[in-house]
Amino acid sequence: MDKLLEIVTNAATLLCPDLEENTQTLQRKIELLKSRKVDVQADLQKAGKKRKREVEDWLINVENNITEFETLEQEIQCSRFYSRQKLAERVETMTKEVMELDEQSDFPGGLFLEVDESIGQLMLTPSHNGQAFLQNFDDIWASLMDDNILSIGIYGMGGVGKTTLAMHAHDNLLNEPKFSGHVYWITVSQEFSIHKLQSDIAQALKLDFSCGSDEKKRAAQLFQTFQKRGSFVLILDDVWKQIDAEKIGIPPRRDECKLVITSRSKEVCHRMGCQRIIKVNTLFEQEAWELFLKKLGRDELHPEVEEICKKMVKRSGGLPLALATLAGSMRGVTDIHEWRDASEELKESCMGRADMENEVLPILLYSYDRLRDPKLQRCFLYCSLYPEDYPIRREELIENFILEELMDRRLSRRAENDQGHAILNQLERACLLERVLWDGSIKMHDLIRDMALGITKHNRRYMVKAGLYLREIPDVQEWTEDLDKISLMKNSIEEISIGMSPNCHRLSTLILSENPLKSIPDCFFTQMRGLRTLNLSHTSIQYLPHSISDLENLRTLLLRYCFSLKSVPTLEKLRLLTRLDLSHTGIEELPDGVESLTNLKVLDLVGTSLSMIPTGVLHSLSLLQQLRLPIHIGVPIEEVLALKHLEDFCGSVNSVSDLNRLITFLQSMMRPSFYSIFLISKFCGYTSVE
Repeated sequence: MDKLLEIVTNAATLLCPDLEENTQTLQRKIELLKSRKVDVQADLQKAGKKRKREVEDWLINVENNITEFETLEQEIQCSRFYSRQKLAERVETMTKEVMELDEQSDFPGGLFLEVDESIGQLMLTPSHNGQAFLQNFDDIWASLMDDNILSIGIYGMGGVGKTTLAMHAHDNLLNEPKFSGHVYWITVSQEFSIHKLQSDIAQALKLDFSCGSDEKKRAAQLFQTFQKRGSFVLILDDVWKQIDAEKIGIPPRRDECKLVITSRSKEVCHRMGCQRIIKVNTLFEQEAWELFLKKLGRDELHPEVEEICKKMVKRSGGLPLALATLAGSMRGVTDIHEWRDASEELKESCMGRADMENEVLPILLYSYDRLRDPKLQRCFLYCSLYPEDYPIRREELIENFILEELMDRRLSRRAENDQGHAILNQLERACLLERVLWDGSIKMHDLIRDMALGITKHNRRYMVKAGLYLREIPDVQEWTEDLDKISLMKNSIEEISIGMSPNCHRLSTLILSENPLKSIPDCFFTQMRGLRTLNLSHTSIQYLPHSISDLENLRTLLLRYCFSLKSVPTLEKLRLLTRLDLSHTGIEELPDGVESLTNLKVLDLVGTSLSMIPTGVLHSLSLLQQLRLPIHIGVPIEEVLALKHLEDFCGSVNSVSDLNRLITFLQSMMRPSFYSIFLISKFCGYTSVE
C-alpha cells in the first residue's frame, strides 16, 4: 500500500523565539521584492518590447519565492521527514535567494532584447505515412527553400494529413540556419476572431501588448515586432476563410519571410495570395492498406476477414484519419460474425454519400457507434466541451468524468482514476482521441470534434462556445430548454446582463471558467434548478447570487482561483453536493450550511484565509474521501480520525501527539492514499518520525 507522507514543520510559527527574527526579516525582504517586481512589470508593459530571457527567469523566480513564503507548501518525496531545524535552514536559504534576486533586479544590460532571441518549440510530429507523405513534403520543402516564394498554401480535405505535414515542416525549419529558429505555429480554427488570433501570435512571439484590447493598436505593435524579427516563418494552421493580414498585424510579404497556411479550401489559399498552392493527396492503395494493418495491430488475417478489411480500406478512400479511426474501432475483434456485421453496418452508414468529403463523417460516426459502451461514448462526447485544438490534461479530464458521473461508480478514488485512464486509453486506441506527444495531454482532431458536436445536436444537447474570446454571453434565445451541457470556458465575458434568466430546466452542466466574469445577476439561476455541475473557476467573481442556494440538485461547485470571492451564500439546501472546491479564494469564513452537506466527498479549502474550522463540521462530513485544508490552522484531530473513507489529505496538526495519532490512523487505512501533513509547533528543536 503506497503512502506518500509529507511531514513539514511550519515556518510561520512565530511562537518559536529563534525563528521569529529571521522570519520577520525574510518577510520584509519579500515585500521589497514584490515592489520591485511591480516596477519591472510596469516597465515591460509600458515598452511592449520583447523581454530578455534573464528577465523572464527573474520574474519566475520571484513569483516562486513569493508563493513559497506565503503558502509554506512543499511536496516531499516519500520517506523524507523535515524537522524544525530543517525548516530554519530553509528560511535561511530562502533569505539568501531573495537577497540575490534583489541584487539582480537592477538589470545593468537592460530589460529588453536588441536582437530577438526567441525560437520556436519542436512540435514532435507523428510518424509519416509512406510515399505520398514524402512526395507532399518534398513539394512543401522545395517551396520553403525557394527565395522567390514567400507564401505557401497547403490544402486538402479534412483528415488527409495537412497539419501533420505542416508540423513536420515546422520541426525541420527549426534547424534551418536562414531562419535562426524563428518559426511560429498558430492554430486558427473555424471560429476565429481578430482579437484571438492577435493574442495567439503575440503569445508565440512572447510579446506583451501595451495597448489593451484596441485591435488597430495591437496590429501596429505586432507589425513592428515582426519588422524587427528579421527572417521568420509564420505557419497558420486550419484556416477556414480569408484573413486580412494587415488587420492582424502580419507584415506584407518581404524577402526571407514566409507565410504558410493550411486549409480545407483551395479558394482560401488563392484569396490569401499564396504564391505556391499544394494539394495534399490521399494515400496510395498499398500505403492505405499498410496503415490500416498498423492501426489494427495485426499482420496476418483470416482470408474472409482480409477481404472485409480491404473493402473498409477502399471505402476510406486513402484518408489517413478515416483509416486510423476505422482500424482502431476494429482492433481486438476476432470473431468472423462480428466482422461481417461490422462490414454491413459500415456499408449502411455510408449509403448515399457520393463524395469522400461527406463520406468521412459517417465513417467517424461508425467508429463512435462501435464503442458500444455508453460510458465510453459519454466520456468521448464530454471532450468536445473544450475549445477546438485544445490540449486537455488527462488528470483534469478524469476528474471531470468522476464529477459528471460519466463512469461506473467505484469504492475508492484510486479505482475511479484507474477507470478514467482505462477509458482514455480505449478512446486513444480507437483513434477518437490523440495524445499530444510533448506533454502527454489529450486532443480531439477538429473533424472528430465536429462529429461529436453533431451528435450532441440530436441528443444530450450541448451548446459549446469555448475559447472564442467572446466578450458577451450568448443571447437568451440560444439558451434553449432542451440543453444538457453548456461550455463557455476560456472567453472574455465580464458580465451577464441584469435580468437575464434562461429557461434551462434540463441543464445539468454549466462551465463559465477562465472568464473575467465579475458578477452574476440573482435571477440567472432561477430557471436552472436541474443544474448538477457549476464551474466558475478562474473568474473574477466577487460575490455569488443568492439563487445558487436553491440549486438543490447541484453535485459539484467549483470556485478555485476566484481570488476576489470573499463570501459564499448558504449551502444548507445543497445536500446532494459531492464536491466543493473553494481553494485559493478570498473567503475568510466557511460558508453557512457546510455541515449539512452529508454527501460531500471532496472539500478543498487550500489557499484560503480561513481562521478556523468550526467544531463539528468535519464530523458531519463522514463520506469525505479528499480533504484539503489551509495549512495555517490546525485540524480538529478527533474529527479527522473519524473520516473512515479518507484517501487524500492535506492539513496541519497542532502537536507531535496529534501527528503520531494521524500517521497511525492513515497507515491503518486499507487503501492507497496521498497525504501532506504539516506540524504547527510551539517548541524549537528537532522532530523525527520513523
